[in-house]
Amino acid sequence: MRTPLGRVRNLGSSHSGTSDFWRQRLTAVAMLLLILPVIVVVMMLLGRNQAGAAQILGSPLVAIILLLFIVASIWHMKIGMQVVIEDYVHGEMVKLAAIMANNFFSVAVALASIYAILKLSSGV
Repeated sequence: MRTPLGRVRNLGSSHSGTSDFWRQRLTAVAMLLLILPVIVVVMMLLGRNQAGAAQILGSPLVAIILLLFIVASIWHMKIGMQVVIEDYVHGEMVKLAAIMANNFFSVAVALASIYAILKLSSGV
């Protein structure tokens, strides 16, 4: 049930649900398009040591594909978990703490993953 103003502005009742819905669909499409190149890269990495992996990841195209996939998947994960928290956690303080933990966890995983790919792709 939407108010007339909500229909005009095309927003949900909390004014953010619609944008989260579309962001999650956008990241899903991005991951769908990137999954095949990521699978190919992972198959190329199988059985290689760190020098071989650095050689494959040294290609800017490969590093960019992996970075895009990581950003899209972590953003997708963050939005999805936030929706679950907002829907099923009822205490306001617990909900706030869980959303903050979700944000910190997502940023930590993203930074660690991006650092690992950049370190391997630079050959250092």
